[in-house]
Amino acid sequence: MINANDLKKGMAIRYNGDIAIVLEVQHRTPGNLRAFVQAIIRSVRTQKSSDVRFSSTEKVELVEMERRKLEFSYADKEGYHFMDPETYETVTFQEALVGEAKDYLVENLAVEILYAEGRAVQLDLPASVNLKITESPEGVRGDSASNVTKPATLETGKVIQVPLFINEGEVVKVDTRTGAYMGRA
Repeated sequence: MINANDLKKGMAIRYNGDIAIVLEVQHRTPGNLRAFVQAIIRSVRTQKSSDVRFSSTEKVELVEMERRKLEFSYADKEGYHFMDPETYETVTFQEALVGEAKDYLVENLAVEILYAEGRAVQLDLPASVNLKITESPEGVRGDSASNVTKPATLETGKVIQVPLFINEGEVVKVDTRTGAYMGRA
């Protein structure tokens, strides 16, 4: 048990009989009122996020967590298959756990899987990934005003905005948190 004041992003807590991942935490002290902790948590069971408020002295139960590095192998109708690089064991996760991360998964990409009480609860991508552009229209000469972009389709199927000088077949660096183009790889 810890004080709500000690909550940090990424922790797993027990809330209303369910395990929840802390997504965001803010400590607030409004005017002449008592301090409190405002947190956004996501239920592991339902995958729904909620905004909760704890008294700053309230006790919160922590759940033991384990992080494992796995490499993405492939995806099929059964799910997303990952391999443990140490034991060569294959683990399959459903789309509910993978979520938006599927837009950045390429073969042999190392990801961190967060386990709470022996169950996979969250997939953490690296901050950026290098992806190949499979389709992009030609930039039109004369469209050279500052920050002019065009759509480009990545090898995973995600469409991002890139500068006019980027062509098909090039490998670009993409921010996995925002989905924004960062530069050539």
